[in-house]
Amino acid sequence: MSRITIALAITAALTGVAQAESAAPAAPAPPAPPPFATTKVDGTDGVYIFRYGGHQAMFIVTPEGVIATDPIGERRPQAVTTYIAEIKKITQAPIRYLVYSHSHYDHIAGGKPFKDAGALVVAHDNAKMHLVARKAPDIVIPDESVGNQRMLTVGGTALELNWVGKNHGADTLVMRLPKEKIIFTVDWIPIEGVQFRGMADTYVPDIEESLKKVIAMDWERMIPGHPGPGGRLGTKDDARMHLSYLEDLSAAVKKAVDENKSYADAQREIKLPKYEKWPNYNAFLPMNIERYYDFWNRGI
Repeated sequence: MSRITIALAITAALTGVAQAESAAPAAPAPPAPPPFATTKVDGTDGVYIFRYGGHQAMFIVTPEGVIATDPIGERRPQAVTTYIAEIKKITQAPIRYLVYSHSHYDHIAGGKPFKDAGALVVAHDNAKMHLVARKAPDIVIPDESVGNQRMLTVGGTALELNWVGKNHGADTLVMRLPKEKIIFTVDWIPIEGVQFRGMADTYVPDIEESLKKVIAMDWERMIPGHPGPGGRLGTKDDARMHLSYLEDLSAAVKKAVDENKSYADAQREIKLPKYEKWPNYNAFLPMNIERYYDFWNRGI
């Protein structure tokens, strides 16, 4: 057989393979997750995560009552009723507390059914001040507020409420379960993710100092307010990596400002390849850059 004949035979074979592959049906897309889910945290006696859509809250079940967090009911009252129904599938003990992670409505709206069930609503002092001033109709004003630290204890389970300074707003609580070595905090320590959009209501560079304080706490796992990759919990390594991201971003933007680069130049030229595989890196990095540019260029 000549070389030309062999080459033609190989070409025909490869063409047949390509045609077969193009004719093969596309792999089915992974199934969409159910609209909500309740998951017990491994290795705990009564710590649960309630997820509705892309929002998460933590609740703690004890024989003497439940500590719930964030009703996540903004524009979706069914999330709140579902949340309470999920708790009641596990226990008939009363809901003693509802703790707000911070004052942003997408996490704390819709708490009235919890209040009607007898829960005391707790938030940081600044959150209560902001909510009283804003008068949002779907927000239950906290009954009690917290300064730097407070311990809630129900049925022998302790939940420590900590304020570590300004970060995502000025009223975010870091909730820590000392025995279980778990923290729950919302919106400002994403797992393998850049900051959301333009970092609205985020204090720079205070967020970096707050993050250092959280890393110094005694904990091993973090429940985020939005699911992490694959639904996994966060670790201190995730928190350290996010601190590195913020520090690298800050340094790169400061350099651009020092070189008299414009907003557009900084957004076009700054690349942080160490983090480019994180979800929303391409979409949100330019907006993250703008937030740090405002700080280094205008002091705001």
